Amino acid sequence: MLLSGIFPPITTPYYPDGNVYFKKLEHNVERYSKTPVAGIAVLGSTGEAVMLSDQERRDVLKTAREAAAPNKILIAGTGSESAIETLRLTDYAAELGYDIALVRTPHYYKKQMLAPNMLAFYRTVADRSPLPVMLYSVPALTGYDLPAEVVIELADHPNIIGIKESGGNVEKIGRIAHATGHVKRSATVTMTFDAVTPRMLKAARDDEEKLTPKGGGELVSIAAMGGSAPGAVAVVEGLKTRQKEVGFQILSGAANQLHPSLDAGAVGAILAFAVAAPTACYEVYTAWKEGDHELARLKQERIAKAADRVGSQMGIPALKYAIDLNGYFGGTSRLPLLPLTADEKSEVERLMADIRN
Repeated sequence: MLLSGIFPPITTPYYPDGNVYFKKLEHNVERYSKTPVAGIAVLGSTGEAVMLSDQERRDVLKTAREAAAPNKILIAGTGSESAIETLRLTDYAAELGYDIALVRTPHYYKKQMLAPNMLAFYRTVADRSPLPVMLYSVPALTGYDLPAEVVIELADHPNIIGIKESGGNVEKIGRIAHATGHVKRSATVTMTFDAVTPRMLKAARDDEEKLTPKGGGELVSIAAMGGSAPGAVAVVEGLKTRQKEVGFQILSGAANQLHPSLDAGAVGAILAFAVAAPTACYEVYTAWKEGDHELARLKQERIAKAADRVGSQMGIPALKYAIDLNGYFGGTSRLPLLPLTADEKSEVERLMADIRN
């Protein structure tokens, strides 16, 4: 699966009484689906996954899946403290039709989280997971930073396709990118080199069957005889596709370091700040992708202060208020996270004043 681009890790809306507000979750996902983001991450740290019951996590995954556009990659946060619980939620996400499992590092028993523990954990999950696995290191929240050496060793596993590196360490991203350069895999993409999702293929098949009732899901080469040459075009479920070579894909988790992270070897980002400003984050990525590094620098400067203060320091209540300002539904968080004070709201309003998208 091609992972390049920007992915907002969506928040979980609540009613005033604390119950999950599923209609507003649908509303938010539908709106994100209309932005230029590459996909949506559900039940990440910004989604308050640790605040939800097992059933609520399943219900949130189901609601987001049903509301998402078929051309958006869907990433399910399925990480838990044990491999068996991680796999249970991963299996459910696969049943719903998610594309990737985002598995954060176990961290509660920190003194035992040594390299052999992490290698065994992730290899066990990847061996049994029906979905491609993305590692997730978020030391600001877990207090554990997945070592580059462990990431590099895990990159060779055929079902581990990348990492969300949220430590903000650009040097670490560069080191991982350099050391995993030998990893070469093939990803199915559209004719314009966008990712192809199973939901996209299903939608194309459904459209084809409406027009041609006897149409099937046959793979037909329309390139030269043999059709296996790089760049060959094929029709899969009525959708023209081709193959693109990808490596071990690194996604940054720090919006205030997005541009330098891309320069260091990241191919995109899952950014908490993108839940409030998806287009502004996408503009940094697009400028970098097009080779306009001066514009990328300017776009980065535009979001840097707000991304650092709102996205990192003030946390989820501030992010939820920021998305309220931009037409999504944020609302409150669950205790022990407290609502913003009037002064904090004013600060968020000032920081987001020219980042309305």
